[in-house]
Amino acid sequence: MQTNFLVIGSGISGLNFALQAAKKGKVTIVTKKKLIDSNTNFAQGGIAAVLDQTDNFEKHVEDTLKAGAFHNNKKAVEFMVKNSAAAIYRLIDLGVEFQKENGKLSLTKEGGHSHRRIAFVGDYTGKEIERILVKRVKEHPNITILEDAFALKLLTQKSFFGERTARARNKANNLALPVMSRSELYNKTCIGAQIIRGNKIENILADQTILSTGGVGQLFLQTTNPSIATGDGTAMASQIGCKIKDIEFIQFHPTALNKNTFPKFLISETVRGEGAKLVNEKGENFMKNTHPLKDLAPRDIVAREIYQQQKTGQVFLDIRHKSREYLKKRFPQIYEKLKKLKIDMAKDLIPVTPAAHYECGGIEVDLNGQTNVKNLFAFGEVTCTGVHGANRLASNSLLEALVFSNQVAKNLTPNQKIKQTEFDAPKILRKNSKETLLAEKLKQEIKNIMWEYAGIIRNLKRIKKEAIPKMEHIAKELKKMNGTNQEIAETSNMAITSILILKAAYKRKKSIGCHFVE
Repeated sequence: MQTNFLVIGSGISGLNFALQAAKKGKVTIVTKKKLIDSNTNFAQGGIAAVLDQTDNFEKHVEDTLKAGAFHNNKKAVEFMVKNSAAAIYRLIDLGVEFQKENGKLSLTKEGGHSHRRIAFVGDYTGKEIERILVKRVKEHPNITILEDAFALKLLTQKSFFGERTARARNKANNLALPVMSRSELYNKTCIGAQIIRGNKIENILADQTILSTGGVGQLFLQTTNPSIATGDGTAMASQIGCKIKDIEFIQFHPTALNKNTFPKFLISETVRGEGAKLVNEKGENFMKNTHPLKDLAPRDIVAREIYQQQKTGQVFLDIRHKSREYLKKRFPQIYEKLKKLKIDMAKDLIPVTPAAHYECGGIEVDLNGQTNVKNLFAFGEVTCTGVHGANRLASNSLLEALVFSNQVAKNLTPNQKIKQTEFDAPKILRKNSKETLLAEKLKQEIKNIMWEYAGIIRNLKRIKKEAIPKMEHIAKELKKMNGTNQEIAETSNMAITSILILKAAYKRKKSIGCHFVE
Protein backbone atom coordinates (compact mmCIF):
# COMPACT_ATOMS: atom_id res chain seq x y z
CA MET A 1 0.00 0.00 0.00
CA GLN A 2 1.19 3.53 -0.78
CA THR A 3 -0.03 6.91 0.50
CA ASN A 4 1.09 10.54 0.74
CA PHE A 5 0.63 10.92 4.50
CA LEU A 6 0.64 7.99 6.93
CA VAL A 7 -0.77 8.92 10.35
CA ILE A 8 -0.18 6.42 13.16
CA GLY A 9 -2.66 7.09 15.96
CA SER A 10 -6.15 8.58 16.10
CA GLY A 11 -6.22 11.12 18.92
CA ILE A 12 -7.01 14.80 18.49
CA SER A 13 -3.66 15.62 16.88
CA GLY A 14 -3.76 12.79 14.34
CA LEU A 15 -7.34 13.44 13.25
CA ASN A 16 -6.88 17.21 13.14
CA PHE A 17 -3.78 16.78 10.96
CA ALA A 18 -5.51 14.26 8.69
CA LEU A 19 -8.36 16.67 7.93
CA GLN A 20 -5.96 19.39 6.85
CA ALA A 21 -3.45 17.16 5.04
CA ALA A 22 -6.31 15.60 3.04
CA LYS A 23 -6.56 18.91 1.16
CA LYS A 24 -3.08 18.19 -0.24
CA GLY A 25 -3.05 14.45 -0.84
CA LYS A 26 -4.08 10.95 0.24
CA VAL A 27 -4.05 10.28 3.98
CA THR A 28 -4.02 6.87 5.64
CA ILE A 29 -4.78 6.61 9.37
CA VAL A 30 -3.59 3.51 11.21
CA THR A 31 -5.06 2.91 14.67
CA LYS A 32 -4.57 -0.21 16.75
CA LYS A 33 -8.14 -0.33 18.04
CA LYS A 34 -11.11 1.75 16.93
CA LEU A 35 -10.79 5.28 15.57
CA ILE A 36 -12.35 6.80 18.68
CA ASP A 37 -10.09 4.94 21.18
CA SER A 38 -7.55 7.48 22.42
CA ASN A 39 -6.39 9.51 25.40
CA THR A 40 -8.29 12.46 23.89
CA ASN A 41 -11.52 10.59 24.55
CA PHE A 42 -10.66 10.48 28.27
CA ALA A 43 -9.93 14.22 28.58
CA GLN A 44 -12.63 15.73 30.77
CA GLY A 45 -11.42 19.23 31.63
CA GLY A 46 -11.06 21.32 28.49
CA ILE A 47 -8.65 23.39 26.42
CA ALA A 48 -6.69 26.33 27.80
CA ALA A 49 -6.57 29.46 25.66
CA VAL A 50 -6.53 33.23 26.01
CA LEU A 51 -10.19 33.96 25.29
CA ASP A 52 -11.09 36.66 27.79
CA GLN A 53 -10.31 40.39 27.66
CA THR A 54 -9.02 40.36 31.25
CA ASP A 55 -6.52 37.61 30.37
CA ASN A 56 -3.42 37.89 28.16
CA PHE A 57 -0.73 35.80 26.46
CA GLU A 58 1.93 36.79 29.00
CA LYS A 59 -0.10 35.40 31.91
CA HIS A 60 -0.76 32.08 30.15
CA VAL A 61 2.93 31.80 29.20
CA GLU A 62 3.99 32.59 32.78
CA ASP A 63 1.59 30.00 34.25
CA THR A 64 2.90 27.38 31.80
CA LEU A 65 6.53 28.14 32.67
CA LYS A 66 5.84 28.07 36.41
CA ALA A 67 4.07 24.71 36.20
CA GLY A 68 6.95 23.36 34.07
CA ALA A 69 9.52 24.51 36.68
CA PHE A 70 10.97 26.83 34.00
CA HIS A 71 12.41 23.77 32.25
CA ASN A 72 10.24 24.61 29.20
CA ASN A 73 11.33 25.87 25.79
CA LYS A 74 9.95 29.40 26.14
CA LYS A 75 9.74 29.99 22.36
CA ALA A 76 7.61 26.86 21.97
CA VAL A 77 5.35 27.98 24.85
CA GLU A 78 4.89 31.44 23.30
CA PHE A 79 4.17 29.87 19.91
CA MET A 80 1.48 27.61 21.41
CA VAL A 81 -0.18 30.34 23.50
CA LYS A 82 -0.28 32.84 20.62
CA ASN A 83 -2.06 30.24 18.49
CA SER A 84 -4.41 29.09 21.27
CA ALA A 85 -7.52 31.10 20.40
CA ALA A 86 -7.25 30.18 16.69
CA ALA A 87 -7.18 26.48 17.66
CA ILE A 88 -10.40 26.86 19.68
CA TYR A 89 -12.17 28.71 16.86
CA ARG A 90 -11.11 26.03 14.38
CA LEU A 91 -12.86 23.42 16.54
CA ILE A 92 -15.95 25.61 16.72
CA ASP A 93 -15.92 25.84 12.89
CA LEU A 94 -15.74 22.03 12.73
CA GLY A 95 -18.84 21.78 14.93
CA VAL A 96 -17.63 21.50 18.54
CA GLU A 97 -20.19 23.27 20.75
CA PHE A 98 -18.29 24.59 23.75
CA GLN A 99 -20.38 25.62 26.73
CA LYS A 100 -21.65 29.19 26.54
CA GLU A 101 -23.39 31.68 28.77
CA ASN A 102 -25.21 34.71 27.36
CA GLY A 103 -23.67 34.00 23.95
CA LYS A 104 -20.09 33.98 25.26
CA LEU A 105 -17.80 31.01 25.90
CA SER A 106 -17.99 29.82 29.51
CA LEU A 107 -14.51 29.55 30.98
CA THR A 108 -13.38 27.53 33.99
CA LYS A 109 -10.17 27.34 36.01
CA GLU A 110 -7.76 24.50 36.77
CA GLY A 111 -4.58 23.91 38.77
CA GLY A 112 -1.70 26.32 38.10
CA HIS A 113 -3.81 28.82 36.15
CA SER A 114 -4.00 32.40 37.38
CA HIS A 115 -7.11 33.01 35.27
CA ARG A 116 -10.31 31.36 34.06
CA ARG A 117 -9.27 30.35 30.55
CA ILE A 118 -10.46 26.75 30.04
CA ALA A 119 -13.07 26.26 27.30
CA PHE A 120 -15.07 23.10 27.94
CA VAL A 121 -18.01 20.88 26.99
CA GLY A 122 -19.52 19.68 30.30
CA ASP A 123 -17.00 17.24 31.77
CA TYR A 124 -16.46 15.36 28.50
CA THR A 125 -14.58 17.89 26.35
CA GLY A 126 -12.14 15.39 24.82
CA LYS A 127 -14.92 12.94 24.00
CA GLU A 128 -16.93 15.62 22.19
CA ILE A 129 -13.93 16.90 20.21
CA GLU A 130 -13.01 13.34 19.24
CA ARG A 131 -16.61 12.65 18.16
CA ILE A 132 -16.67 15.68 15.87
CA LEU A 133 -13.23 14.98 14.38
CA VAL A 134 -14.06 11.31 13.77
CA LYS A 135 -17.28 12.37 12.01
CA ARG A 136 -15.41 14.82 9.75
CA VAL A 137 -12.62 12.33 9.00
CA LYS A 138 -15.08 9.61 8.00
CA GLU A 139 -16.80 12.05 5.65
CA HIS A 140 -13.58 12.94 3.80
CA PRO A 141 -12.97 11.07 0.50
CA ASN A 142 -9.17 11.51 0.69
CA ILE A 143 -8.81 9.74 4.05
CA THR A 144 -8.49 5.96 4.43
CA ILE A 145 -8.96 4.54 7.94
CA LEU A 146 -7.38 1.24 8.99
CA GLU A 147 -8.80 0.19 12.36
CA ASP A 148 -7.50 -2.78 14.39
CA ALA A 149 -4.15 -2.25 12.65
CA PHE A 150 -1.05 -2.30 14.85
CA ALA A 151 2.07 -0.41 13.74
CA LEU A 152 4.92 -2.85 14.30
CA LYS A 153 7.89 -0.77 13.20
CA LEU A 154 8.91 2.26 11.14
CA LEU A 155 10.46 1.57 7.73
CA THR A 156 13.60 3.47 6.78
CA GLN A 157 16.17 3.98 4.04
CA LYS A 158 19.55 5.65 4.37
CA SER A 159 19.86 9.13 2.95
CA PHE A 160 22.11 12.18 2.95
CA PHE A 161 20.35 14.90 4.93
CA GLY A 162 22.64 17.72 3.83
CA GLU A 163 24.47 20.13 6.10
CA ARG A 164 22.97 23.24 4.50
CA THR A 165 19.45 21.80 4.89
CA ALA A 166 20.06 20.94 8.55
CA ARG A 167 21.42 24.37 9.42
CA ALA A 168 18.66 26.20 7.53
CA ARG A 169 15.98 24.13 9.21
CA ASN A 170 17.38 24.78 12.67
CA LYS A 171 17.70 28.53 12.05
CA ALA A 172 14.19 28.85 10.61
CA ASN A 173 12.53 27.08 13.52
CA ASN A 174 14.59 28.36 16.46
CA LEU A 175 15.30 24.73 17.20
CA ALA A 176 16.25 23.27 20.53
CA LEU A 177 17.85 20.54 18.42
CA PRO A 178 21.56 21.20 17.86
CA VAL A 179 22.96 21.54 14.35
CA MET A 180 23.79 18.04 13.21
CA SER A 181 27.32 16.71 13.34
CA ARG A 182 28.93 15.51 10.11
CA SER A 183 28.30 11.85 11.00
CA GLU A 184 24.61 12.57 11.67
CA LEU A 185 24.11 14.08 8.24
CA TYR A 186 24.13 10.60 6.73
CA ASN A 187 20.74 9.93 8.17
CA LYS A 188 17.81 7.62 7.82
CA THR A 189 14.73 8.59 5.90
CA CYS A 190 11.42 7.23 7.14
CA ILE A 191 9.42 5.78 4.24
CA GLY A 192 6.42 4.35 6.12
CA ALA A 193 5.59 1.59 8.56
CA GLN A 194 5.09 -2.14 8.83
CA ILE A 195 1.75 -3.06 10.39
CA ILE A 196 -0.14 -6.13 11.61
CA ARG A 197 -3.69 -6.30 10.30
CA GLY A 198 -5.90 -9.36 10.31
CA ASN A 199 -2.95 -11.53 11.48
CA LYS A 200 -0.99 -10.52 8.39
CA ILE A 201 2.00 -8.24 7.92
CA GLU A 202 1.55 -5.28 5.56
CA ASN A 203 3.97 -2.54 4.52
CA ILE A 204 2.60 0.98 4.03
CA LEU A 205 4.90 3.33 2.14
CA ALA A 206 4.41 7.07 2.60
CA ASP A 207 5.90 10.38 1.52
CA GLN A 208 5.69 11.48 5.15
CA THR A 209 4.97 9.46 8.26
CA ILE A 210 3.40 11.09 11.30
CA LEU A 211 3.39 9.67 14.83
CA SER A 212 0.45 10.68 17.02
CA THR A 213 0.45 7.57 19.20
CA GLY A 214 -0.22 9.18 22.59
CA GLY A 215 1.27 8.43 25.97
CA VAL A 216 2.76 5.82 28.26
CA GLY A 217 0.26 5.48 31.12
CA GLN A 218 -0.10 1.70 30.74
CA LEU A 219 3.52 1.29 31.82
CA PHE A 220 2.28 1.95 35.36
CA LEU A 221 0.15 -0.11 37.73
CA GLN A 222 -2.22 2.80 38.38
CA THR A 223 -3.16 5.02 35.44
CA THR A 224 -5.98 7.09 34.01
CA ASN A 225 -4.93 6.14 30.45
CA PRO A 226 -6.78 3.62 28.23
CA SER A 227 -5.25 0.24 27.37
CA ILE A 228 -3.77 1.58 24.11
CA ALA A 229 -1.28 3.92 25.88
CA THR A 230 1.71 1.56 25.81
CA GLY A 231 4.46 3.89 24.55
CA ASP A 232 4.49 2.41 21.03
CA GLY A 233 5.48 5.61 19.20
CA THR A 234 8.36 6.38 21.56
CA ALA A 235 9.69 2.82 21.29
CA MET A 236 9.44 2.68 17.48
CA ALA A 237 11.05 6.10 17.06
CA SER A 238 13.91 5.31 19.44
CA GLN A 239 14.65 2.12 17.50
CA ILE A 240 15.41 4.09 14.33
CA GLY A 241 17.53 6.72 16.06
CA CYS A 242 15.08 9.48 17.00
CA LYS A 243 16.19 11.74 19.82
CA ILE A 244 14.20 11.33 23.01
CA LYS A 245 14.09 14.15 25.55
CA ASP A 246 12.67 14.76 29.06
CA ILE A 247 10.96 11.36 29.11
CA GLU A 248 11.49 11.02 32.86
CA PHE A 249 8.83 13.67 33.49
CA ILE A 250 5.68 11.58 34.02
CA GLN A 251 2.76 13.57 35.36
CA PHE A 252 0.65 11.85 38.00
CA HIS A 253 -2.86 13.25 38.14
CA PRO A 254 -3.71 13.89 41.79
CA THR A 255 -7.39 12.98 41.70
CA ALA A 256 -8.14 9.63 40.12
CA LEU A 257 -11.05 7.82 41.76
CA ASN A 258 -9.69 5.53 44.49
CA LYS A 259 -11.75 2.48 43.55
CA ASN A 260 -10.85 -0.83 41.93
CA THR A 261 -11.38 0.31 38.35
CA PHE A 262 -8.80 -0.05 35.56
CA PRO A 263 -7.91 2.30 34.12
CA LYS A 264 -8.58 4.64 37.02
CA PHE A 265 -11.57 6.94 36.46
CA LEU A 266 -10.40 10.55 36.42
CA ILE A 267 -12.05 13.16 38.61
CA SER A 268 -11.35 16.23 36.52
CA GLU A 269 -9.35 19.12 37.94
CA THR A 270 -12.28 21.35 36.99
CA VAL A 271 -14.12 19.87 39.99
CA ARG A 272 -11.55 21.67 42.16
CA GLY A 273 -11.75 24.61 39.77
CA GLU A 274 -15.43 24.89 40.68
CA GLY A 275 -14.76 24.83 44.42
CA ALA A 276 -14.07 21.24 45.59
CA LYS A 277 -11.57 20.89 48.47
CA LEU A 278 -9.13 18.10 49.20
CA VAL A 279 -9.55 16.73 52.72
CA ASN A 280 -8.01 13.93 54.77
CA GLU A 281 -9.82 11.49 57.07
CA LYS A 282 -9.88 14.13 59.82
CA GLY A 283 -11.71 16.49 57.46
CA GLU A 284 -8.69 18.83 57.24
CA ASN A 285 -8.16 20.82 54.03
CA PHE A 286 -4.42 20.01 53.97
CA MET A 287 -3.61 21.99 50.79
CA LYS A 288 -4.56 25.23 52.54
CA ASN A 289 -1.09 25.60 54.09
CA THR A 290 0.90 23.74 51.40
CA HIS A 291 0.89 26.16 48.45
CA PRO A 292 -0.41 29.69 47.71
CA LEU A 293 -2.81 28.23 45.11
CA LYS A 294 -4.08 25.71 47.70
CA ASP A 295 -6.21 22.98 46.05
CA LEU A 296 -5.34 24.35 42.60
CA ALA A 297 -1.56 24.12 42.99
CA PRO A 298 0.37 22.48 40.09
CA ARG A 299 -0.33 18.77 39.76
CA ASP A 300 3.06 17.48 40.92
CA ILE A 301 2.73 19.37 44.22
CA VAL A 302 -0.84 18.19 44.86
CA ALA A 303 -0.01 14.58 43.89
CA ARG A 304 2.96 14.45 46.30
CA GLU A 305 0.94 15.96 49.14
CA ILE A 306 -1.85 13.39 48.64
CA TYR A 307 0.80 10.62 48.52
CA GLN A 308 2.12 11.80 51.90
CA GLN A 309 -1.38 12.09 53.39
CA GLN A 310 -2.19 8.54 52.28
CA LYS A 311 0.46 7.18 54.64
CA THR A 312 -1.97 7.83 57.49
CA GLY A 313 -5.34 7.45 55.77
CA GLN A 314 -7.54 8.12 52.75
CA VAL A 315 -7.88 11.40 50.88
CA PHE A 316 -11.17 12.77 49.54
CA LEU A 317 -12.62 15.49 47.34
CA ASP A 318 -15.41 17.42 49.00
CA ILE A 319 -17.86 19.36 46.80
CA ARG A 320 -20.94 18.78 48.95
CA HIS A 321 -21.54 22.51 49.24
CA LYS A 322 -22.79 22.57 45.63
CA SER A 323 -26.39 21.69 44.78
CA ARG A 324 -27.31 18.41 43.11
CA GLU A 325 -28.79 20.31 40.15
CA TYR A 326 -25.54 22.20 39.60
CA LEU A 327 -23.40 19.04 39.84
CA LYS A 328 -25.58 17.07 37.42
CA LYS A 329 -25.46 19.89 34.87
CA ARG A 330 -21.78 20.84 35.21
CA PHE A 331 -20.33 17.33 35.65
CA PRO A 332 -22.81 14.94 33.99
CA GLN A 333 -20.31 12.19 33.17
CA ILE A 334 -18.60 12.23 36.58
CA TYR A 335 -21.94 12.44 38.41
CA GLU A 336 -23.35 9.37 36.61
CA LYS A 337 -20.14 7.32 36.94
CA LEU A 338 -19.97 7.98 40.69
CA LYS A 339 -23.67 7.21 41.04
CA LYS A 340 -23.12 3.77 39.46
CA LEU A 341 -20.38 3.18 42.05
CA LYS A 342 -22.80 4.22 44.83
CA ILE A 343 -21.12 7.58 45.48
CA ASP A 344 -23.43 10.59 45.57
CA MET A 345 -21.16 13.59 44.96
CA ALA A 346 -23.83 15.93 46.35
CA LYS A 347 -23.78 14.08 49.71
CA ASP A 348 -20.63 11.92 49.86
CA LEU A 349 -16.89 12.52 49.99
CA ILE A 350 -15.14 11.22 46.83
CA PRO A 351 -12.07 9.00 47.55
CA VAL A 352 -9.13 9.98 45.31
CA THR A 353 -5.56 8.89 44.64
CA PRO A 354 -2.74 9.91 42.26
CA ALA A 355 -2.31 7.88 39.04
CA ALA A 356 0.01 8.06 36.02
CA HIS A 357 -1.62 10.47 33.60
CA TYR A 358 0.63 12.25 31.09
CA GLU A 359 4.10 12.03 29.52
CA CYS A 360 5.61 15.54 29.45
CA GLY A 361 8.62 14.57 27.31
CA GLY A 362 9.08 12.19 24.38
CA ILE A 363 10.34 12.31 20.80
CA GLU A 364 12.19 15.59 20.33
CA VAL A 365 10.68 17.74 17.57
CA ASP A 366 10.96 21.29 16.31
CA LEU A 367 8.09 23.77 15.94
CA ASN A 368 7.10 22.05 12.69
CA GLY A 369 6.91 18.60 14.27
CA GLN A 370 10.08 17.41 12.49
CA THR A 371 12.11 14.71 14.23
CA ASN A 372 15.81 14.20 13.49
CA VAL A 373 14.82 11.44 11.03
CA LYS A 374 13.92 12.77 7.60
CA ASN A 375 10.21 12.59 6.63
CA LEU A 376 9.20 11.47 10.12
CA PHE A 377 7.03 13.91 12.06
CA ALA A 378 5.29 13.70 15.43
CA PHE A 379 2.91 15.68 17.58
CA GLY A 380 0.77 15.33 20.69
CA GLU A 381 1.71 13.48 23.87
CA VAL A 382 4.31 11.28 22.15
CA THR A 383 6.54 14.33 21.58
CA CYS A 384 8.75 16.73 23.46
CA THR A 385 8.06 20.14 21.93
CA GLY A 386 9.47 21.78 25.06
CA VAL A 387 6.05 23.24 25.89
CA HIS A 388 5.46 21.32 29.13
CA GLY A 389 8.91 21.43 30.66
CA ALA A 390 9.14 19.36 33.84
CA ASN A 391 5.38 19.32 34.46
CA ARG A 392 2.36 20.03 32.23
CA LEU A 393 -0.03 22.85 33.06
CA ALA A 394 -3.62 21.59 33.17
CA SER A 395 -5.55 21.72 29.86
CA ASN A 396 -2.46 22.54 27.79
CA SER A 397 -2.39 18.99 26.37
CA LEU A 398 -5.29 19.25 23.91
CA LEU A 399 -4.08 22.74 23.04
CA GLU A 400 -0.57 21.53 22.23
CA ALA A 401 -1.99 18.68 20.13
CA LEU A 402 -4.10 21.10 18.08
CA VAL A 403 -1.56 23.89 17.61
CA PHE A 404 1.33 21.68 16.54
CA SER A 405 -0.72 19.39 14.30
CA ASN A 406 -2.05 22.54 12.60
CA GLN A 407 1.54 23.68 12.08
CA VAL A 408 2.72 20.36 10.64
CA ALA A 409 -0.23 20.18 8.25
CA LYS A 410 0.48 23.74 7.09
CA ASN A 411 4.04 22.95 6.06
CA LEU A 412 3.91 19.42 4.62
CA THR A 413 3.40 18.56 0.96
CA PRO A 414 3.71 15.25 -0.89
CA ASN A 415 7.32 15.44 -2.00
CA GLN A 416 8.79 12.14 -3.10
CA LYS A 417 8.17 9.00 -5.07
CA ILE A 418 9.08 5.91 -3.09
CA LYS A 419 10.05 2.81 -4.98
CA GLN A 420 8.45 -0.42 -3.84
CA THR A 421 10.91 -2.08 -1.48
CA GLU A 422 11.02 -5.53 0.08
CA PHE A 423 11.18 -5.77 3.88
CA ASP A 424 11.57 -8.82 6.08
CA ALA A 425 8.33 -9.84 7.78
CA PRO A 426 8.37 -11.60 11.17
CA LYS A 427 6.34 -14.72 11.88
CA ILE A 428 2.93 -14.02 13.45
CA LEU A 429 2.33 -16.08 16.59
CA ARG A 430 -1.07 -17.26 17.82
CA LYS A 431 -2.80 -15.38 20.64
CA ASN A 432 -2.69 -18.48 22.85
CA SER A 433 0.96 -19.34 22.12
CA LYS A 434 3.37 -19.81 25.05
CA GLU A 435 5.24 -16.70 23.90
CA THR A 436 2.06 -14.60 24.07
CA LEU A 437 1.20 -15.92 27.54
CA LEU A 438 4.72 -15.05 28.70
CA ALA A 439 4.37 -11.54 27.21
CA GLU A 440 1.15 -11.03 29.19
CA LYS A 441 2.96 -12.00 32.39
CA LEU A 442 5.91 -9.71 31.59
CA LYS A 443 3.52 -6.83 30.88
CA GLN A 444 2.27 -7.04 34.47
CA GLU A 445 5.86 -7.15 35.76
CA ILE A 446 6.67 -3.95 33.83
CA LYS A 447 3.70 -2.16 35.44
CA ASN A 448 4.78 -3.26 38.93
CA ILE A 449 8.41 -2.23 38.41
CA MET A 450 7.54 1.18 36.98
CA TRP A 451 5.02 1.94 39.75
CA GLU A 452 7.53 0.98 42.44
CA TYR A 453 10.66 2.63 41.00
CA ALA A 454 9.51 5.42 38.65
CA GLY A 455 6.43 6.59 40.54
CA ILE A 456 5.67 9.79 42.42
CA ILE A 457 8.82 9.65 44.59
CA ARG A 458 12.01 8.06 43.20
CA ASN A 459 15.15 6.57 44.68
CA LEU A 460 18.01 6.86 42.16
CA LYS A 461 20.19 4.13 43.69
CA ARG A 462 17.34 1.63 43.49
CA ILE A 463 16.57 2.68 39.91
CA LYS A 464 20.16 1.93 38.86
CA LYS A 465 20.76 -1.24 40.88
CA GLU A 466 17.32 -2.84 40.74
CA ALA A 467 14.88 -1.34 38.23
CA ILE A 468 17.09 -0.96 35.13
CA PRO A 469 18.59 -4.51 35.33
CA LYS A 470 15.10 -5.99 35.84
CA MET A 471 13.69 -4.11 32.86
CA GLU A 472 16.65 -4.95 30.61
CA HIS A 473 16.16 -8.63 31.48
CA ILE A 474 12.49 -8.39 30.43
CA ALA A 475 13.47 -6.69 27.15
CA LYS A 476 15.95 -9.52 26.41
CA GLU A 477 13.31 -12.19 27.10
CA LEU A 478 10.98 -10.53 24.61
CA LYS A 479 13.69 -10.10 21.99
CA LYS A 480 14.45 -13.85 22.09
CA MET A 481 10.94 -14.78 20.97
CA ASN A 482 10.72 -16.46 17.59
CA GLY A 483 7.92 -14.35 16.15
CA THR A 484 5.53 -11.63 17.22
CA ASN A 485 1.93 -10.42 17.47
CA GLN A 486 0.29 -7.32 18.91
CA GLU A 487 0.50 -8.51 22.55
CA ILE A 488 4.22 -9.34 22.26
CA ALA A 489 5.07 -6.18 20.32
CA GLU A 490 3.15 -3.98 22.79
CA THR A 491 4.96 -5.56 25.73
CA SER A 492 8.29 -5.07 23.96
CA ASN A 493 7.43 -1.38 23.35
CA MET A 494 6.56 -1.02 27.03
CA ALA A 495 9.92 -2.51 28.07
CA ILE A 496 11.91 -0.32 25.63
CA THR A 497 10.11 2.85 26.71
CA SER A 498 10.43 1.92 30.39
CA ILE A 499 14.20 1.55 30.03
CA LEU A 500 14.36 5.00 28.42
CA ILE A 501 12.36 6.50 31.32
CA LEU A 502 14.38 4.75 34.02
CA LYS A 503 17.75 5.71 32.52
CA ALA A 504 16.65 9.34 32.06
CA ALA A 505 15.35 9.42 35.65
CA TYR A 506 18.66 8.09 36.96
CA LYS A 507 20.61 10.77 35.05
CA ARG A 508 18.45 13.56 36.51
CA LYS A 509 19.99 13.82 39.99
CA LYS A 510 17.93 16.74 41.31
CA SER A 511 14.20 17.03 41.92
CA ILE A 512 12.36 19.15 39.38
CA GLY A 513 8.68 19.16 38.46
CA CYS A 514 7.25 15.64 38.11
CA HIS A 515 10.65 14.10 38.85
CA PHE A 516 10.95 14.04 42.64
CA VAL A 517 14.06 12.41 44.07
CA GLU A 518 13.85 10.80 47.49
